[in-house]
Amino acid sequence: MANEIRCRCPQCTIRGLMGPAVLITVGVLFLLHEVRSDTFDFSNTYPFILIVIGAILLASSMAPMTDHVDYTTTPPPPAPPRTPGPAPNSAPGQGQ
Repeated sequence: MANEIRCRCPQCTIRGLMGPAVLITVGVLFLLHEVRSDTFDFSNTYPFILIVIGAILLASSMAPMTDHVDYTTTPPPPAPPRTPGPAPNSAPGQGQ
């Protein structure tokens, strides 16, 4: 996993913020529920989560894809290292 190629294009970077943004949104909603439980009901807050998800998807779709790494194509395997050894036809009297 250490040699895994990761895409650093703006579109993939913004899309990578989806999980943390949803987690922070849920945390803020729980905090508001604890602080203002009389006026704030957590069961009606799913639109906020959908708005955050939609905003991140919109931002990532509008971002450029410069230097994007496509994960669907696998790179060719590296060539095996060549070991020094006798050259072909190195026997005396053959092919000379």
